[in-house]
Parts: sequence; structure tokens; C-alpha cells
Amino acid sequence: MYNIAKVAKGEVLLNFNEIFDALCKLTADTELSVKNGAELLDRLIKDIVAESASTYISILHAPQDEAVGSDEEENDSDSILPTAFSLKKFIPLLQERIHVMNPFTRQFLVSWIVLLDGIPDLELVTFLPEFLGDLFGYLADPNADVHDATEVCLEGFLQEIRKIAFVKRGVQSRRGTVSKPVKHKSPSVSEGAVTDDTDTKKEDYDLRPDDPESGLDGMWMPGQDIPVDHKRILEILMTFIDPSSQEEELQRTGFLWVASFLEICPEEVVQFIPRLLSYVLPATSSNFESVREVAHKVDNLMLNLILNLFGDSKLSAITSHHRQSPIPPNPHSHQDPRSSTPMLAEQADETAGEEATRASLSGTTGELDYGATVHALTIQFLNENEATRLAALDWLIMLHKKAGDKVIAVNDGTFPALLKTLSDPSELVVTKDLELLSQISRNSDDDVFASFMNDLLNLFSTDRRLLETRGYLIIRRLCLNLNPERIYRTLAEIIEKEEDVEFASTMVQLLNNNLMTAPEIGELRKRLRSLDTKDGQTLFIALFRSWCHNAVAAFCLCLLAQAYEQASNLLAIFGELELSVSLLIQLDKLVQLLESPVFTYLRMQLLEPEKYPFLYKCLYGLLMLMPQSTAFAALKNRLNSVSAIGYLHQLTPRTAPTSTTSSYEPRNRLKARSENEIKWIDLLDKFKNVQEKARRYNVQYITKATTLPPLTDVPPANGVSSSGPHLSGTSGHGTSSSGPPNRIPTPSSVSGAPTTKSKGGLGIARLARGRIKTAK
Repeated sequence: MYNIAKVAKGEVLLNFNEIFDALCKLTADTELSVKNGAELLDRLIKDIVAESASTYISILHAPQDEAVGSDEEENDSDSILPTAFSLKKFIPLLQERIHVMNPFTRQFLVSWIVLLDGIPDLELVTFLPEFLGDLFGYLADPNADVHDATEVCLEGFLQEIRKIAFVKRGVQSRRGTVSKPVKHKSPSVSEGAVTDDTDTKKEDYDLRPDDPESGLDGMWMPGQDIPVDHKRILEILMTFIDPSSQEEELQRTGFLWVASFLEICPEEVVQFIPRLLSYVLPATSSNFESVREVAHKVDNLMLNLILNLFGDSKLSAITSHHRQSPIPPNPHSHQDPRSSTPMLAEQADETAGEEATRASLSGTTGELDYGATVHALTIQFLNENEATRLAALDWLIMLHKKAGDKVIAVNDGTFPALLKTLSDPSELVVTKDLELLSQISRNSDDDVFASFMNDLLNLFSTDRRLLETRGYLIIRRLCLNLNPERIYRTLAEIIEKEEDVEFASTMVQLLNNNLMTAPEIGELRKRLRSLDTKDGQTLFIALFRSWCHNAVAAFCLCLLAQAYEQASNLLAIFGELELSVSLLIQLDKLVQLLESPVFTYLRMQLLEPEKYPFLYKCLYGLLMLMPQSTAFAALKNRLNSVSAIGYLHQLTPRTAPTSTTSSYEPRNRLKARSENEIKWIDLLDKFKNVQEKARRYNVQYITKATTLPPLTDVPPANGVSSSGPHLSGTSGHGTSSSGPPNRIPTPSSVSGAPTTKSKGGLGIARLARGRIKTAK
């Protein structure tokens, strides 16, 4: 066979498939002499193919040439004569043999693929999708020679695809320059040109160098007529970038190809964005560092592509360099004036929709599927890796900035998933999620915003652990990203109508703590500190009506608003309430809050008892309500430190009566005018009604308990129920609805209380004496 091939040369190409099939089998032969003979024949056939495959025509077709009379007819007939070597007939054989597992056979196949790809005019890259998937699989071969040869082969194909794209890009750019003056042609002429070119493509595939439409001024450029099916290649690549794959080399190379295609044909990758996101984002947290690096690169390229789709600064560069790849025809492509110029015959069927893609990149989102993209990103919320979840949220934030409600709206199915993500164990994910939620709600109308706040409250109501662990963070971040007053007004309106009094009280306590301490809402606190303006009064009323669900929060709000007289009236109502352990704990925290910088102005006002007499009454009343504890001692020390001011106040009218009158009466007149706008009696009635409703709720809750544990370890004077009110009018015993009873602070935490008995007397008993003193 070697001798025959050496003599026949190009004629053996007629039987190339049979020779190739035999050589493929012989490479796996165990007999050394057979393998050596096969290698000699293989080298000879390769030389013949490299020299003659693209041009040699068998002598068997010579009689057809002699029948032609004229030279012109002979030239025409030569163009349609088949060559001895047919790549189309060889590809099915290659597809069949490429599944082999023998490493020697694999090296043999890869060497032939490299050879055929390097022969001009054969255009093996056109058939690349037919065997690319199996060729990619060779990268996982344990044989190093097979892996290295395959890597070089794939890199060659990728470089060739890139060069073809570059050539087409240049031709298309020049054609666009030439076609601009041709604006007088009607759309029908343009359509006819495209149709004729398409028909020509079907009749004669090869493009002549002297074709006037082949390039600028008849210049033909190698590679401009080679079709590459980018979409099929991308489909194949999807199978190798699956995050569940454990083949590092396959994933890495697959992502490298995707990254290259994002630069070569971005307009065709757009429709693959949802699927790519499902693979790329998990890969950014891959266990393989090489995969992570290239996945981050692909992620950045996709982000830039989407930004370009929405008309960002880099759009012109992208659209001018990536317009030549084949895409499905678009009926709107002929609306561009440049479409009147006839296209290349070879590219007519692949690029009929090219102008439409250009327009989509210039001003719209083209083929981007919003629903599928958002769904793919939402699925990543379930990924166990924090980096992947953060990347998904970054994508959603970017898409919502560019497309708005087309991506996510408060009333669509994605919003509940975003709310659920607030329970994520990562604080970074929660913060990023809150940024997205704030962005969605920032420019929404009042109804949509109220719906968001209502959904948030429902989430807190059903997930109390989330409320306890993340409630403060969530409210604070929302206040940072949105208008705090809008948030508080909306939440107050919803909480006011809340039927679950326990949840309402807890929520008001959370909001009040945030109101008093969060630096993000300092301006809101400043507005509440003065009730002289109409706006401040309406804000105070809106908050107070819902703050009634929590007695201590309502009292604290009055202190913040400097409504000390009304705060003292609330304390009088406190004396009628059955104090629970929860309320006493809140009073303890309130005293600590009074020592914070937020209430510096209040402490300074203690130096002016003539202007703020009710402030003293509030603080002393608070002192009377509290059992003796660390907070009790702190408040007592604070009041004792200004007690001498009272004696100075008594001497002031004798020495400077005019000054005292002038500084006190204008304040009263101003207070009278401002408070006429606030119906304090109605607010106090509202407070009483809400607290009475809470009392009935607690009584019903206690009544439902079938068994009550004995209360043997709590002193009678201090027995207070944690879930229900203290039963006044008895000997002081309290019961708890469930579990062990809650206790008032232990003797060790109460200053000057040596025994339990004395602690009880200084606690609730002293509170009773305070009430009697107030009544007098």
C-alpha cells in the first residue's frame, strides 16, 4: 500500500476514507512491525493530503473536461468539478472513530485533525461542531501526550475562529463605510439583493477572488467567506462548564472558550446569558483555583456585555467590532439604510439579521430573556457558597438599575425570594439583599411601598428568630438606603392596625430602639424633638398611635419630643397597669438610654427646673416605678446630682423675678399654641384602649393554660408574670402561663438590698407608695 500510494499520489485520495480507517485500526496494533509500517504509510498519506487535498482532481474526470469546446466553458466547468478528497465525506468517519479510548489512536486522530485544519481552503473549522464535543473530552485523558496534543489542537481552532471574526469584522466595517452614500435605494431593492445572494450561495459555494462584492473595490480577503456556527459551538461548551463536573481541565478550557466567544460574537452570546449564569456563578466558588479565576473573567465579561446592551460608555467599541457572526434572520433588518448594499453571497443566509443585532446592541436589550435570567440568578440564592450568592445579588442589582420593573417588581414572584434571603446566615448577603430591596422600592408609589413594608412585617411575624437576630440590622439598613420618615410612617400605619398585640409590641420596641440609637435617622430625631411645626406634629401623631402598643416606647417617644407633661400623664396610666417583667426590663433599658448621647439635651434641661418642671416629674415617676437595681441607682444618682438646683430655683424669684417670668411664660405660650394642634386627650385615650386590649389578650392567654407550675421560688412581693399581668389586689403572688417564673433582678444586682425580703419591700411596695404619693 505504501508503494501504491507513492506512485499514485493524489489518486489515492479517492479512497482516503478506507485508507484512514485501516490506519486508525493499525495504530492500536500490539505488533511493533505492524505499527512501524502503519506509521510510514501514515506519513506518506499526510504528505499527499497536505499537498493535494484542496486542489487535486482525479483523472477519472478528465473526459468531462475534453468535451468542453471553448476556454471560457472549460474554466466554468473546472469550478464545479469535485476534488478527489472530500471533507464532507470524511467527517462522518471522523465522528465514528473519535470515540475510541486507545491513547495511540487518539494521538493519531488529533494529529490528522491538526493537519487538515492547517490546509488552506479545506475549512475544517466549518465542521468543528461535528466533533468538538468528543475532542474536548480528550483533555480528560490520563495520557499526558494526548492531553497536550489536544490542548494545542483546540487552541489552534480558537485562534482560527478569532482570526475569521477579525477578517469579517474588517470587511463588514468597510462595507458599511461604502454603503452609507447609497441611501436612495428602496427597501425592496435591498431585499432582492439579499435574496439573489442567498440563491447564489446555494448554487455555487466557492467565492471567486474577482467577485465585485467580495470586499472593498473587489478585494477578496482570506477567511471572509468561512462560516462558523458559533451557536452550536456554545451549545457544546455548555456541557463542559457544568459546576457539578469534577474535571478541572475541561471546565477551565470550556470557560476560556466562552470568554473568547464573549469577545468574538457578543450578540450571539446574549441569548445564552441565563444558562451561562447558572454555570459561571457557582464556578466562582469552585474548589479549583484555575476554574475560579477564569470563571471570574467570564463573569466580568458578561457584566460588561449587559452594560453595553443598555447603552453604556463602551457600547460603541463593542458594536463596531462584533457584528459579523451568523445569527437568525430578522425581518426588521432592512430598516437600516445601510442594508440596501448587497451582502456577500456566502454570508447572506448567516448574516441576514446582522443589522437587527446591531440595532439591539445600540439601544435595546435585544434577545436577553429577563425572566430566564432572573430565574437563573434567584436559584443561586440556594447555593451554599457565600461568594456565589453575593454575585447573584450583584447581577440583580445591576439588571434592576438598567431595566427597572422589567427585571423585578414588588408584585412578582422574585420578591418573596428576596425577602426570604433576609434569613441568610451571611450578614454580607443580607446587606446586599437589602440594597436590592431598597433599590426596587425607592421610586415606587405609596401603595407598592406599603405592600413591601407589609410583606416585611409578615416575614417578621412568621419568623420571630429573624426578628430577634436580624430585625435591627434590617430596619437600620433600610433607613440608610431609603427615606427613614417614609419607612416609619408606613410601618406605624400598618402596626396600628395589627391584631397580634404581642408582635405589635415587639415590633414597636424594635423600631423605637432604632429610632433612638441609629445614626442614620438623626434628622428624623431632630424633627421629633420639637412639636412647634405642623410637620413635626403630624409625624409625632402618626408614630404615637402605633407606639401605644408598647407603653415604654410611647413614653420614650414623648421624652424625645420634649412633651414632658404628656409623658408624666402616661406615667400616671402606668400606675394603673399591671407591670410585667418585660415592661420592667424595658424601663431598665430606658434608664440606660437616658444616659446615652441621644438624650444629652434632656440631661442639660435638668439644670432649668423652672422651664421643665414636668421633666422632673417624669424622671421621679420613672424612679418610683422601677424596682431597686443598677438602673434605679443610676437614675437616682443623676437626680440627686441636680437636687440642689431646686433650692436655687426657690431663691431665684426673689432676686430676679422678671427674668424668670420672661423665660418661662413665652415657653408656655408657645407650648400652648403648638399643642392645640395635637389632641392629647384623644392620644391618651388611644393609649389606654390599646393597653386595655393588651391586658385582655394576656388574661386570655393565661386562662388557656390548663396547668400552672407552683410558684415556690419567687418572693411574694416580687412575683410578676412574664406572659401575663401581675394580679393586683392580692397578697402579691404572681403566676406564669408556662415554664418557670421570671424574676425581678436578684439581690446581688440591687444596691443596698441585703435580703430578699427587703428587696421586695423596695420594689413593688415602694412602687405602691409612689402611687399613693402621686395621688396626694
